[in-house]
Amino acid sequence: MKKNAIVLTGKTLDELKEFVESQEESKFRAQQLFEWLYKFKVSSFDEMTNLSNEFRGILNRVASINSITLVNSQTSKIDGTSKFLFKLFDGNKIESVLILPRETAVDAEKRLTICISTQVGCPLDCKFCATASMGFTRNLTAGEIIEQIIFVEKFAGKKITNVVFMGMGEPMLNYKEVMKACDLLTDNKGMSITPKKITISTAGYVDGIKKMADEKRKMKLALSLHSLDDKTRIKIMPITKKYSVEELIKSLKYYSEKTGFSVMLEYILFSGLNDTEKDIALLTKLHKRIPMRINIIPFHNIEFTKPKGIGHDLKSASREEIKSFSAKLQSNGVLVFTRNSSGADIDAACGQLAISSK
Repeated sequence: MKKNAIVLTGKTLDELKEFVESQEESKFRAQQLFEWLYKFKVSSFDEMTNLSNEFRGILNRVASINSITLVNSQTSKIDGTSKFLFKLFDGNKIESVLILPRETAVDAEKRLTICISTQVGCPLDCKFCATASMGFTRNLTAGEIIEQIIFVEKFAGKKITNVVFMGMGEPMLNYKEVMKACDLLTDNKGMSITPKKITISTAGYVDGIKKMADEKRKMKLALSLHSLDDKTRIKIMPITKKYSVEELIKSLKYYSEKTGFSVMLEYILFSGLNDTEKDIALLTKLHKRIPMRINIIPFHNIEFTKPKGIGHDLKSASREEIKSFSAKLQSNGVLVFTRNSSGADIDAACGQLAISSK
């Protein structure tokens, strides 16, 4: 990236209009730039063949398409999941994950999912998440969020169909840039990703959930829940000190009533912590209050971050325990899915993204 260059990826059409006018070009050039950036996803200004040589020369001098660079990638030998390490313009680093569909999936030939990051590190200190070991540095820009998708799509040689905001960081703490990125992702004149194919996961920021509801955002909402008992949830998710479980439930009810959408509850099943009959009863009761489905997730090892306290003691429920827990919920009428682990052998599975001093 050129020094002091204006990064164009992440700019809206209106922002691109301001940019081209600042270069004494006609406004219609903004629409051309928008399509080259987001529809055709070009890597250089020289590929923008309907722009004049003079304007392309200006762009090459004052602007840049990208601000992040790929450092390296790893691919799982078990399931084909790929993890990408990106370097940002300021030297910070983030990771993204490309997840292949199960071979038995009805849309296996078309579906391609990317898990993207929204912050450098994370301030929430969830005890089961490796990203917590990084602390928090800063929010990502909409451009840095979108560039992850464009880079990975080019790597895959196939269109990304599903985007999950489940990588590093808490999306609701970067609400403005995350929603700006979503607007760009779903624009029919650009990347044209269906809103319902985008999932935003939160650890439970009530204000953000309500804001999504008020704005009637069409992306899916996922809640990283893991317990409906305040005392238990506080141990593993300190955010519960700010927003109690009951406050959280009320925000989900508000969201569902405002949007008409159900909520995906992500539930890592820990052996001896949140896998009791009481937990099943609480989840069943919640099922009667709000439209929801539960995604049961195995706990993935984060020993490489050298966790302390309860983080060190957490243990995943066994396959048999997960199967039994899910079956009991299903018998109570709760819609339950069990998520497969993807990329665990390269530390790319749920909760494993972290960067030390790479």
